[in-house]
Amino acid sequence: MKFQEGENSFRVLASAIVGFEYWTTQNKPVRSKDGWDEKPEDIKTEKDGSFRINHFWAFPVWNYEAEKIQILELTQKSIMRVIESYVKNPKWGSPKEYDFIVTRTGSGLETDYSTTVNPKELIDTKIVEQYSVKKINLSKLFSGEDPFGV
Repeated sequence: MKFQEGENSFRVLASAIVGFEYWTTQNKPVRSKDGWDEKPEDIKTEKDGSFRINHFWAFPVWNYEAEKIQILELTQKSIMRVIESYVKNPKWGSPKEYDFIVTRTGSGLETDYSTTVNPKELIDTKIVEQYSVKKINLSKLFSGEDPFGV
């Protein structure tokens, strides 16, 4: 799932995997559960020599706009903080019990995200049925494979 301009609504379907990622000079993601002790040789660097290794969360979601199950990978700290605050709040709890709405505005370095939630409500049984037969292996993200591949 990629956030589009405007509102992006989703329901978390399962627990996240967490790790670290960087992008190579060939524009390919490399992910690891533990990160790296030294600068990877193939990491993309900026003109000033700087580079980025991001902490990420990835989990299966129901994307309401696309009307399908997708993998959402988050690296945006502002969104992660909001999700974490709801999960830690005993009145909200599990993110599988309510919908998140991430509103994206701007583009490039001027991109902003705001995150809200809808009140708790049961998920549509059709979504649960689709998810129950979907074969998803999130750990395949660490080896660069398709998490939807059998």
